[in-house]
Formats: sequence, structure tokens, C-alpha cells
Amino acid sequence: MSHKTLATTIPIDHESIETALTYGAQKDAARVRDVLAKALTLKGLDMPDVAVLASVSDPELLAEMFDTAKKVKEEIYGRRLVLFAPLYVSNLCANECLYCAFRKSNRLVRRRALTQEEIAREVEILVSQGHKRILLVAGESYPVEGFPYILKSIETIYSVKKGNGEIRRVNVNVAPLTLEEFRELKAARIGTYQLFQETYHRDTYMKVHVDGKKRDFDWRITAMDRAMEAGIDDVGVGILFGLFDWRFEVLALMQHIRHLEQTFGVGPHTISVPRLEPACGSDIATQPPYPVSDVDFRKIVAILRMAVPYTGIIMSTRETPNIRRETFALGVSQISAGSRTNPGGYLEDEQEDMSQFSLGDHRPLDEVIRDVASLGYIPSFCTACYRLGRTGQDFMDLAKPGKIKDHCDVNALTTFMEYLIDYASPETRSVGEKCIQESLKRMTPERRRTAKILIEQVKAGSRDVFV
Repeated sequence: MSHKTLATTIPIDHESIETALTYGAQKDAARVRDVLAKALTLKGLDMPDVAVLASVSDPELLAEMFDTAKKVKEEIYGRRLVLFAPLYVSNLCANECLYCAFRKSNRLVRRRALTQEEIAREVEILVSQGHKRILLVAGESYPVEGFPYILKSIETIYSVKKGNGEIRRVNVNVAPLTLEEFRELKAARIGTYQLFQETYHRDTYMKVHVDGKKRDFDWRITAMDRAMEAGIDDVGVGILFGLFDWRFEVLALMQHIRHLEQTFGVGPHTISVPRLEPACGSDIATQPPYPVSDVDFRKIVAILRMAVPYTGIIMSTRETPNIRRETFALGVSQISAGSRTNPGGYLEDEQEDMSQFSLGDHRPLDEVIRDVASLGYIPSFCTACYRLGRTGQDFMDLAKPGKIKDHCDVNALTTFMEYLIDYASPETRSVGEKCIQESLKRMTPERRRTAKILIEQVKAGSRDVFV
């Protein structure tokens, strides 16, 4: 793709957001149900629609909203849940973000950037657990070699082979880059480039980012434009809920998404929904300015699922197992598992005060998978789309008419069977095989035939088979 000029900012229209929220605050059950009916057409929602849903508090309407979100999620994503693990390669940071344990003035955190050998050992541990996807994370400062450190780290991750295992896809969450650096990142064969705006409320942004390059709101909000111009057509956005009113944040996020759609023809591939959690040495993280209740958090997930139905929603291990379970049905399609949020955390016993934030779900991958499968969801390690070029607009062209299920449902089962054979505990394998059989029953005859053929290939020793 080629564009003459790149955006230097993306205006967030506060006035239109306030107008929409005022409109939405008028209690009208008929209007809510009209929006829910619109959501079921799988065409997405506009800002006024989202504002209407954000104001719902009536238990009956809330139940209808959650039920609608569940229908939308299952229609597009079925019952599969993609799993991944974050890999923190460095907590060196030149920013002063008041909510983050990694901020430069925090002397309570030991600073560290992993060597390539240490990264390889961390990856070996993740591969031995059964992971196939990694999200590489680094603070906004690199060792002496600079940005090439990230490129070398990606190369190292892809190079690790252990038994039948390897990392088939590396996603990246690093600071905003220049256009040329994004081109280098694209050439390194990454999957999704992920970056959170944290808050779209500019005044709040300036209050919590008090020093460092991250203080530049416009450089950060335009990062996705540069990434997509560089050819990275799968990008992931996110909000750190708790810094400002979540209703404003969600509507501002909609404006950002529409900008990407209008400029590049496709919006973000994923949306992450982290809430502020306690972080070493941060008062704001311990006492969020705008705390988000569990009910409102479920509303956020449900609203996003209906508003941008073809976009993946990511739930991290910040949340407790119970909250994670409740959001599976409401729209979450990707989850991290067995996470560590400090460099070297997989090889060493993690110390909470060395992590970026507190975790709510400490369970190992095998236990998470057993839980997911027992609930009737299919744990998926599929990475086929990224390696076959089914990304960006090509992915959406399959997703919108519902054809992506022909690939994803089958590939989810084959990668799950790989996990059960190569890594699962006996208890998890028993639960997982039952889940696979139940999932096959729900498939169309043609899809079931394809899945059975590939599953048998996996049982016979083949790996990484997909359609």
C-alpha cells in the first residue's frame, strides 16, 4: 500500500463523544433492543450505538446484551480460543509512566535485558510447555545496540527447536517505531504489531506520562499508520482501563478504528482490554483514578465484540480465572496463559516486585487448557493464516462471509491434538479428547471430514498440518 502523507495526529473528537454519551444516557429499552438487533447483522456498530449500550444497567437488558454478544462471538469465532505467552526480553525504559513498575525512576525494580542465549532458554521453556505463539515485549529503551536488539531477539525466538516444538508466530509489543524500522520489523516475519494508546483522553495522557518519548501523544497514536504503511497489515490496539472513564475510552477507540478503516481499508486485527492492576511502586496502579467494576468490564468486552465483530479480543492473565471464564462467552477470542511479566521470569522463580504488574491468573498452561476444554472451548495454537498470507484485508474477506471457519475450526482441532499428544498431562488429554469429539459433532459434514483427516495425520506423527 502507498500513501503520499502519513498522519501526524489522529484527532479524537471529544465533542462528538460527549454528544453520543448524552444521547446514550437516555434510558430507552426499545432503543437498546434496536441496537442489539443491529449487532446480530454482524455489520458492526456506530458510535451512537455503542453509547446506548454503555449506559445499560437494567439487569434484564444487560442479560440480553450479554446473550447477543455471545451469539455474535460464536457466529464468527465459534468456540475456539487462541493461546499465547508473553516474553519480556527487557525492562529497560526511558519513560516515566506513573502506572508502570518499569518507569525509569523506579529503583525497586532490577533492570535487565536478556542476552540472546537467555532468550533462547526462555523460549525453550515455553516450547516445552506447548506454546506456539509468543508476544515479544520490551520497555522503551534497548541495550547499546538499539532497535537491532529486537530484530535479533525475533530471529532467536524463531530459531529455537525442541522435540516436536517451535514458535510458529512472534507478535511484537514494542515502542512506536519510524516507518523504516517498521519495514524492518515486517521483514523479520512478525505476526501482529501490538501497541496500546493506554488512554485516548489527551489531558489524562499528559498527566500519567510525565517524561520520556512516550509523553508524545501524537507520535504514539499515529504508530499504527506507520506500521500499516510499512506493510504490517495485522495491528493490535488497546486501552489501559482505569486511567479515565471507560465510556469515553471505548468511543475514542471507535474513532481510531474508523480512521484506520478509512485510511487503509481495514481496522485492527486485535483489541486488548487490560485493567490497571497493582504495580511495584505505583500509587495510581493500586488506586486507579477511574476503577472499572467487574460488571462494567464484562460490558466492555460485550460491547467491543458487537461493535467490531471481526476483531480479536485479547484477555491477559492480569484478570482472575473467574473473570476470564466469564468473558470467553462475551467476546474474548485470545488469551495468554502461564504468563511471566519480567525478563527471565520463565527460567527463574518470578518475584512479583520484579514484574510489570500483578497477575490474577497464576495457573500453568496445562491447567488453563484443561479448564478451557472442560468449558467446551477449543484451545487453539493455530498460526496458519499468518504464514499463508491470510492477513489484513484477505483475512477480513474470509471472515465477513463466515468462510474463515472453514480454516480456523479445523486448524484449532489439529493444533489442539498436537498439544494433547506432545505436552498434555493425562488428565488434560482425557478432557481434551472429549472436547475434540464434541467439537467434531458440531461441525458441518464437509468440515468434519477435513478435520478428521488432519487429526489422524497428527496422531500418525505429522505436525503443523493445516488448511
